[in-house]
Amino acid sequence: MDLPHHGHRATKPRARAGPPAGDPMLFDDTSSGGPQMTNQGYYNSGYMSGPPSAGAGAGAGAGVGVNNLFTDPMANAAMMYGSSIANQGKDIVNKEISRFVSMNKLKYFFAVDTKYVIKKLMLLMFPYTHQDWEVRYHRDTPLPPRHDLNAPDLYIPSMAFITYLLLAGMALGIQKRFSPEVLGLCASTALVWMVIEVLAMLLSLYLLTVHSDLSTFDLIAYSGYKYVGMIFTVLCGLLFGSDGYYVALAWSSCALMFFIVRSLKMKILSSLSSDSMGAGASAKPRFRLYITMAIAIFQPVIIYWLTSHLVR
Repeated sequence: MDLPHHGHRATKPRARAGPPAGDPMLFDDTSSGGPQMTNQGYYNSGYMSGPPSAGAGAGAGAGVGVNNLFTDPMANAAMMYGSSIANQGKDIVNKEISRFVSMNKLKYFFAVDTKYVIKKLMLLMFPYTHQDWEVRYHRDTPLPPRHDLNAPDLYIPSMAFITYLLLAGMALGIQKRFSPEVLGLCASTALVWMVIEVLAMLLSLYLLTVHSDLSTFDLIAYSGYKYVGMIFTVLCGLLFGSDGYYVALAWSSCALMFFIVRSLKMKILSSLSSDSMGAGASAKPRFRLYITMAIAIFQPVIIYWLTSHLVR
């Protein structure tokens, strides 16, 4: 009887059994498609023939991130919610502004074009040859400024105000006196003078019971036209010194006074016929003429006050 031999015995290699059908794999099988060691000692990937470039990987990652952002329902919902909040805020702001300012009326004062702006600037600097100063109407509605040269606008005053501030900053910089505080003081002083001037005109018209079609926007426009003359005055002062400044100041002041008197004359004095039957009617024309002349004479004072410190 042969005894069993306790040496090594050849065993058959076991076949690797795959996972049972229907059971999920805990790990992906990378035996065939994963990176494999070659004879040279490099890893060979089954997905690409060469080493991946950093630029390509970054671009692909960014593209995937953008696609995920636009396909993510939570991101889309957040964007829609933000847009709705922005629209609601815009409506609230427009509603609050409409309580104090009529947007349609404000759009009327900015209805200008290039042709109107050029002609109006020439009229402000050379008003002496202009003959017809009456504002034109269409069905009891004044024509917009681009169709009527005599209509007041707010585009030229606002742009002239900004230009005046830029020119003031340049003048202060040339004289080595520029600072944000000084420029802010120039802007606030100009705005305060305009507010005082408009309030004084409104109070005078109210106390004298002048019934005219002048609105607050009209008074702001006529008060803001002085910035055109101020720009001309400061430029001449910077280019030609003090002599050029005073010559330009005299010219722009006379032109603005003539423009204001002829423009407001059609607005303030044109309502005399409707008030001529009231008590004290004989004194009203004189007082209205005084108001018009006071407004015109006050313009050179403000021009000198706001420009004299810029030219030395």
